[in-house]
Amino acid sequence: MANSPQAKKRARQNERRFAINKARRSRIRTHLRTVEEAIASGDQAAATAALKAAQPEMMRGVTKGVMHKNTAARKMSRLSSRVKALGA
Repeated sequence: MANSPQAKKRARQNERRFAINKARRSRIRTHLRTVEEAIASGDQAAATAALKAAQPEMMRGVTKGVMHKNTAARKMSRLSSRVKALGA
């Protein structure tokens, strides 16, 4: 339990940031899921479009501190290679 005014304020800020970060993480996961579904369906055009929509969302998550940059880079690399393989 926060007792000092500073600790109470930090607790309020943490609650707000948690909600914002949770929404951002959820949005990133949704974008990744659409890419996965497009890859599973075998539609390269849809997968490419979904990947292009997911990339800025992931990078925004990196700048906001929701996701580590190497994690985002790894996910983007793996997804892009899978999308590229659809055309082959």
